[in-house]
Amino acid sequence: MKVESSTIQNNFLRVQTLNYGASLFEVYHKKKKVNLILNLGSKENYRYKHPNVGSTCGRYAGRISNSKFKIGNKKFILNTNEGKNTLHGGKIGFSILPWKKLNHTKDKIVYQIHSTDKDQGFPGNLIVNCTYQLRNKFLIIKYEYTSNKSTHVNLTNHSYWNLEQNKKNMIYNHELKLNSSKYLRINKNLIPTGRFENVKKSIYDFLNFENIGKKLNYFKTKNLNNKFKGFDTTFVVKRNNRNYVGTLKNNNTNIQVDFFSNLPGVQLYSAQNLNYKKKLFPYQGICLETQYFPDAPNKKNFPSTLIKPNKRYTCFTKIKIN
Repeated sequence: MKVESSTIQNNFLRVQTLNYGASLFEVYHKKKKVNLILNLGSKENYRYKHPNVGSTCGRYAGRISNSKFKIGNKKFILNTNEGKNTLHGGKIGFSILPWKKLNHTKDKIVYQIHSTDKDQGFPGNLIVNCTYQLRNKFLIIKYEYTSNKSTHVNLTNHSYWNLEQNKKNMIYNHELKLNSSKYLRINKNLIPTGRFENVKKSIYDFLNFENIGKKLNYFKTKNLNNKFKGFDTTFVVKRNNRNYVGTLKNNNTNIQVDFFSNLPGVQLYSAQNLNYKKKLFPYQGICLETQYFPDAPNKKNFPSTLIKPNKRYTCFTKIKIN
């Protein structure tokens, strides 16, 4: 299937999407004349393996330990694609598959994917709709999904944000605030241990705006987390009636992006391993992936990602761009 792009726009924003990976290719700020996310350059590149740039990750965004889980007494073995673990749904995850375009209006586009029973080892015939919609200064991303069998689902958009005019400036001049006082402790393979840690007085404290460059520098100078040289961390979102997750801003362009979601976590990834065909480089973007927690199928104390047969599930992320 060929790569097809679609555009939605209003007075404030122009958003370009692709059918492969139901991906965001461009989020263009009309007043500032700047695209706020990274892309792979040529649209043809989205047909092949890439670092999930702008794409929808599934069936299960994040990691599942030892590529297996149980539902009831039945064990399911998944496709392995990161050491012994499964990352972002396995070798052939949703991010490199073509989605069907169901609907396209001036300000809304809907993609759909059918994932058959045992796809990458996951049970159930799963149908997912991904909707992108513009409403004033908001870009709204909504996932609706249903399966004919009990299964685990975790979906996220994996855009690399960079609010600079010149993307070669990396993310060092960005500031971030997160509505989170706890993060998930992880082992050396980035799998959550099941323990929640307090962010207070730690490198993980983003309760007030923090300069990302300074934080990343701290990793280097303290030789902290040296294997990963940055953040690949799940933050627990504090429940609030606004569904507020956090804010990313850049003082050079005076652009601010606010994130809202009904999901319990946000994965902060500082792109330390980003490397793509001499086009994209480490620390060139920052991911704020609203999602359920990694490895939730194997952690009873995490919010459950198990869905029941023939029931419709919905989650959303609203992104306000100022």
